[in-house]
Amino acid sequence: MALLPYALARPFLFGLDAETAHDVAMGSLAKTQNTPLSLLYRTARIEDPIDLAGLTFPNRVGLAAGLDKNARCIDGLAAMGFGFIEVGTVTPKPQAGNPKPRMFRLQGANALINRLGFNNDGLDAFIANVQNSRTRRAKAKSPIVLGLNIGKNATTPIENAVDDYLICLNGVYPHADYVTVNISSPNTKNLRALQSDDALDALLSAIAKRRGELVKQHGKRVPIFVKIAPDLDATQVDAIAAALKRHDMDGVVATNTTLSRDAVDGVRHANQAGGLSGSPVLKASNQVIGQLRAALGKGFPIIGVGGVMSAEDAVSKIKAGADVVQIYTGLIYNGPELVTQSAKAMRNATHSA
Repeated sequence: MALLPYALARPFLFGLDAETAHDVAMGSLAKTQNTPLSLLYRTARIEDPIDLAGLTFPNRVGLAAGLDKNARCIDGLAAMGFGFIEVGTVTPKPQAGNPKPRMFRLQGANALINRLGFNNDGLDAFIANVQNSRTRRAKAKSPIVLGLNIGKNATTPIENAVDDYLICLNGVYPHADYVTVNISSPNTKNLRALQSDDALDALLSAIAKRRGELVKQHGKRVPIFVKIAPDLDATQVDAIAAALKRHDMDGVVATNTTLSRDAVDGVRHANQAGGLSGSPVLKASNQVIGQLRAALGKGFPIIGVGGVMSAEDAVSKIKAGADVVQIYTGLIYNGPELVTQSAKAMRNATHSA
């Protein structure tokens, strides 16, 4: 159990604006990881191993991409009891992202809105941080699964997006347990257009071809997941599922943030542009997960993310059809205790089923 209950830290963090609080928290993690101060947040990991996409996940709770965009805090986050961690999204070149303010709490709805826009230090710095993490260097002793999430630069025309994804895939491939192709952020212009039939076919075809080359080069096959949006109808979900199978992708991350504001109408900051995360996304995300499971059948890996604010929410994603879950906004609102609570609840639910 962590020495510092999150309930004591949260009032200080929530007294700051959302992005400043994020920067303070991640800066503190970066400085204290691998030091005695990590005992303040270190939590024993719940063991509930599951084999997925050729990997063994120590438990079913992961960290979603977006919290640690530059892979600076892998060791600190690994100390919180996660079974897997996904870092990024990384782009080939560094970019500042969208103008500030660009991150807002909707406390009355247990939600966040962000329009960060893939702000990150670029591929070279990202890879260096991954290589320098003790979690990577001591992988045999700390078998946490690490996902590396890739995207495109905002200045790259959408018709050239494939080039950016291939650059990132080349760079991260040797260092990843799995790679996630992010085509669903609402904060990079036209990015979600890559979810359409022809564009998705072209992207996944190019990625599959390059992966084949990288398998020969590195002597290992790294699983590739694709992250999709919750704002899809049943026809679109079916088309994406077919494309994932057609191009031999290994799994899907469902879902990213939503553009819908139906569930937060009238809440302060609800009119801010960007992707909405937290409790209001749970229902839509679970619906997409259920549609994916029906279309993909048993055995195709699904990482469920979106609206996990409690252990019950985590279990609901497993019931909807996900194999494992990721949290982000729930960690901000409820702290590392949510990791342990969710891992226990999912272990109980899956072992008693």
